[in-house]
Amino acid sequence: MKQEERRLQTIRLLLDSTKELIREKGCHSITMKDIMEKSGLSKGAIFHYVKSKDEIFAWVLQERLEETNEHFMNVVEQGEKTFDEPMQRIIDRLPVLEDAQDVTNKVLIYLLGKEDQPLIAEALKEYYGRSVHLAKQWILTGQQHGVISESIDADKTADMFVLLSFGLRVRSSIPLGSLSFTTQDYSTFMVNILKSR
Repeated sequence: MKQEERRLQTIRLLLDSTKELIREKGCHSITMKDIMEKSGLSKGAIFHYVKSKDEIFAWVLQERLEETNEHFMNVVEQGEKTFDEPMQRIIDRLPVLEDAQDVTNKVLIYLLGKEDQPLIAEALKEYYGRSVHLAKQWILTGQQHGVISESIDADKTADMFVLLSFGLRVRSSIPLGSLSFTTQDYSTFMVNILKSR
């Protein structure tokens, strides 16, 4: 096996094992020993790639973001130049924003509680920045294909969409009864803004 394949396989194993542990125990209870036992990787193998469990948690956040981007871009590259199909890929992934048991939401809440640590603050900054960057790219792609109005400010709109998605993720951790603004409302709001002429 080539070195790059081995690296990707190890990272995949680390991510999958960590996500499984998060589902079982939550973020606070997991130790590096738990991750070693669940993954079957040695301490040296893990520390070759990361310095802490929090760094693995940051990878979990990034992974979900990159998966969403990949789904979106695959539809854009394969299909006709329409608004509906690529937008539907994003909308299909929105319900997890309201799921308190979603691994990504648990990780985000956990890391936000540790924002005073420089490495965590940097990871959160990178995650937020990457989220806004990808949202902007999706908007610009729509504008280039003539399916999103040129009058839409891609920077501000992308930042607003990410801000709202973060708010929905944080709210998912608060035990509330009924909700007046759901991800269905959020998707309608996004579509209305992006399709406005």
